[in-house]
Amino acid sequence: MAARQPAMSRCPRMTATVVDTFIAPPCTAAVRILYQDAQILLIDKPSGLLSLSGKNAHNHDSVHQRLVSGQLQGPFAAPGSAQHACPFPDAALIHRLDFGTSGIMLVALTQAATAHLSQQFQARTVVKSYIAILDGLLADDEGEIALPIAKDKATFPRLRVCHHSGQPARSSYQVIERLQQPERSRVRFTPTTGRTHQLRIHSQAIGHPILGCDLYANDHSQQRAERLLLHASDLHFDHPASGQRHHGHSPCPF
Repeated sequence: MAARQPAMSRCPRMTATVVDTFIAPPCTAAVRILYQDAQILLIDKPSGLLSLSGKNAHNHDSVHQRLVSGQLQGPFAAPGSAQHACPFPDAALIHRLDFGTSGIMLVALTQAATAHLSQQFQARTVVKSYIAILDGLLADDEGEIALPIAKDKATFPRLRVCHHSGQPARSSYQVIERLQQPERSRVRFTPTTGRTHQLRIHSQAIGHPILGCDLYANDHSQQRAERLLLHASDLHFDHPASGQRHHGHSPCPF
């Protein structure tokens, strides 16, 4: 199937200062360790938790803050048990997940691992897969969405598709199943690029926004789920110590 390409659009140039006033509500869900060795962690991030605390002093809780303070659930802990793990003061997040997105994240524990893994992300040799539930029924069983994404200070924190100044962004998808009452599509996304909000923007652009998304929605898609139905399920990468291909998996909770 050919990549989807809408009509050309010119994005306005904005110079106003952007201030992020978002304050995250408390998140009681645990960050779970899926895999651990001397070089890396694979962790399971819950929906409703920031990856990084950011500049807003009210947003102290985050994946990174829990890593450096040891507020994680160990790999062999029973679900719902108390969080316990040693602190990881040198932990580095190699990538991020949006506040509402749940799923697997890769963490480097040494400077060497940080450099090695960062190079893999830059070279786009890391393969990421996501599971999402979209509004409506997709016509094609699989396809690719190629739509450039640009920042727009006039609509912050929303980004937009823009062929004039946007950065290239490509997302492949495969329909897993089509659901009824209401009509929905469960899909597996494999993004080639990693732009901010990429899968959410691309889904809305083809007329099938991700259920539960507050920023990129139609008149009913946000109300059809209590959370953003987007989950990072799989990561394939080269282990920074052994060089062997490594696969991490986080089961989809929806």
